[in-house]
Order: sequence, then structure tokens, then C-alpha cells
Amino acid sequence: MVPYIAVTALSHAGLVREHNEDSLVVGPWTLCATVTESPQTLLFPLGRPLVVAVADGLGGQPAGEVASAIVVRRLASAGPELDGAESLGEAVEGCNHAVYTAAAGRPELTTMGTTVAGLLLLEESALSFNVGDSKVYRMAEDGLRQVSVDDSPPPAPGRRTTSAVTQTLGGSRLPSTVTPHVEAFPLSPGERCLVCSDGLTDPLPDEEIEELLRAHDDDGKAAFELWKAAIETGGPDNITLALVRVGA
Repeated sequence: MVPYIAVTALSHAGLVREHNEDSLVVGPWTLCATVTESPQTLLFPLGRPLVVAVADGLGGQPAGEVASAIVVRRLASAGPELDGAESLGEAVEGCNHAVYTAAAGRPELTTMGTTVAGLLLLEESALSFNVGDSKVYRMAEDGLRQVSVDDSPPPAPGRRTTSAVTQTLGGSRLPSTVTPHVEAFPLSPGERCLVCSDGLTDPLPDEEIEELLRAHDDDGKAAFELWKAAIETGGPDNITLALVRVGA
């Protein structure tokens, strides 16, 4: 069988937020500020550049859904031309510029912003990238490992998470630059990764996420059970996730 990449994704507003400000890109396909009724799986040939990413619009500031949609649409357009860390970093910086450009002269969009986290999948390797606190994980034999780098201060004593972020795409009145976190790692058959917004990871500790991934090898079932577990905690934020698997 020809090697392939399977991506299983869903996006949901959760139980508290009035609407969904998350957006998602999987190759040429984007899902912007809307809701999927169930996990959707897409298949792609291994070898062509493929971007899978989640953008989480900043809550408490205007038009987070606009900022997140700008970012995933630009990544969908740029994805086929990306070939490594340099071009990937330039694409993320371009997303930051695009958010500020869209807000210029439009008071209703001033300070809109978003996080982004994702994977660029190439023929023999993958690059994890992020700005903000959305996350990328690898699931290996020895356990779940976060490969993204949180742009957030340490949580307060007695708390596991914080809602503060130290770097975003857009998000301020005056344009500023960003420094994307990028990490490369080899791809092998059976590789399994998770890309998600903090609507999943804030209510669920890594240990519970790992337990659910180990319990459900079927990615559609695993995505549903991850979403369900976040909802059962009260679903306090938008939940968007993509499970990525290298098949052979």
C-alpha cells in the first residue's frame, strides 16, 4: 500500500462559549469558526507538503474568529510550497502580518489575535510549529510528549494551567513581530500526533489524554472520546483537535 497520512479532526464551541472562535486547516481544507457534528477523516499521499494546524482566536478580544480564519486560510494557500523550517517560519510570520493588516483602519477588529499550532508533514520528516499556547503532541511507545512550546507564564500556585499568553499572532494595537517555535523530527510508519487548542488541554491533563489515546487506536473513536472527556468537565472553552497518523 502507498504510504499515506490520515487526519481525523473535529471542532466544537464547548458548553460555555457563545460561538466557536477556533479554526482548522488540513491541507487545502479549512474549517473556520464552525462546528463539526462528528470527527472527519481525510487521507493524503505521503510525500507532498501537508500542513495541519489549529488557530485559537483570542477570547476577551474582538473578532478572534476572524483572526483564526485569516491564519488557517493563509497556511492552506502556502502549504504546498513549504519545504523546511525557514519557509515555515516565514509563512507563520506572514500570518502575523496578515492579521495586523486586516485590522488596520477597522476599529471593530483592533487587537484581534489568535494562537496557532500545527505540523508541516514532509516525505521523511515533520516540523512542529506554534505561537501561543495551542499544542502539538507526539504519541510514542514511551508515552505522550509535547513538542510545541507554550508561550505562557507559569501558572499561579495551586493551578495547573493559565489563560495568559506571551506571544500571539496579532493581538495588540501596534504591529509586533513573532518568533515561531519550530522543531523537526523524523516520520515513521505508525507515527501518531495530536494538534489541539487549549479547550482540550486546559480541562484534561496530559495523563488523561495519553490514556484515551492508548485505549482507542481508532482515530475517529479517539477524537470523539477526547472531545467527550473535555465536555464532561464542563466544556469551558472551544475544543478543536486533529489526530495525525502515518499509515503504510
